[in-house]
Amino acid sequence: MKNTEILHFFAFFYQIIKKIAAKSKKTHGRRDFFGNFRKSPEFFGRAAYNSRMRAEVLRELGLSPVWKRRAAPRRPDDNRQNPAATAKSAAAANPAAPEKSAARAETAAAPIAPPPHNAPARGETDSAIPPAAAPEESAIARMRWQPLRETVAACRRCELCQMRKQAVFGVGDEDADIFFVGEGPGQEEDRLGEPFVGAAGQLLDAMLKSIGISRESGVYIANIVKCRPPQNRKPKPAEAAACMPYLHRQLALSNPRLIVALGGVAAAHLLQTNEPVGALRQRMHTYQGTPLVVTYHPAYLLRSPTEKRKSWNDLRMIRRLAAKPE
Repeated sequence: MKNTEILHFFAFFYQIIKKIAAKSKKTHGRRDFFGNFRKSPEFFGRAAYNSRMRAEVLRELGLSPVWKRRAAPRRPDDNRQNPAATAKSAAAANPAAPEKSAARAETAAAPIAPPPHNAPARGETDSAIPPAAAPEESAIARMRWQPLRETVAACRRCELCQMRKQAVFGVGDEDADIFFVGEGPGQEEDRLGEPFVGAAGQLLDAMLKSIGISRESGVYIANIVKCRPPQNRKPKPAEAAACMPYLHRQLALSNPRLIVALGGVAAAHLLQTNEPVGALRQRMHTYQGTPLVVTYHPAYLLRSPTEKRKSWNDLRMIRRLAAKPE
């Protein structure tokens, strides 16, 4: 038999098999994805067949019982009965209780007034204290060291007071020659109530020791904000503005020979500038007539050890400016 005849034979045989399979599928059914034999749609009818197929598939997947369609929600323009009209019709059907039905109708039809609520104005919070309890800047400017310390310990001028363990007032010689200003308390400072006691504080002590200065004598250390910001983030402008009167009074009481701003946050609030620390260092600035210099924050030096060489040059400048005239 030639190749052409063989090809014709197989083509004819394939057409016969295809017709038999199509006839069997239409008459009897087919196998589904799960290997189960299904009746053809013509056997059940199209709608009933689809519903049955869906139910069986969901049951095999463990999702039965099959959910039912919810009733359609009523539209606002549906023919709803007026409560007053319903009550009147009920009163007509039951003449024995007309007054009771009419009272219910009036109650249902009358609008319900919202309860009175003294909501705080925009910007206020439940934790806000009465204005009389918040010290005014004019009162802070007249305080001495001890009343100022007590006022800071009880301060509630901003939201940071809600998350603090204690306020961090400051530490050091109240008649200091050098006044160091940092950013804000960290976790250890918040726990112990003293500024610069963590890893950054240890580095600051080493820096001061390298130029012959100790925090126990001739040095005072404080921060822009007295309470720890959450997650040691930078203080918000409103938080810093609430604490600045305390720092202003501390600087006025101490009357140092030199102010050192540690980091960009301290420099920004003391000098009212947005310049970075790299542009402010190695320059002479003034704060209300007092010389002020800017250097890197010890925490920044811990993250960037390569900048310690620049910080050493700043320390030499601090030692020169803070030296007492002979």
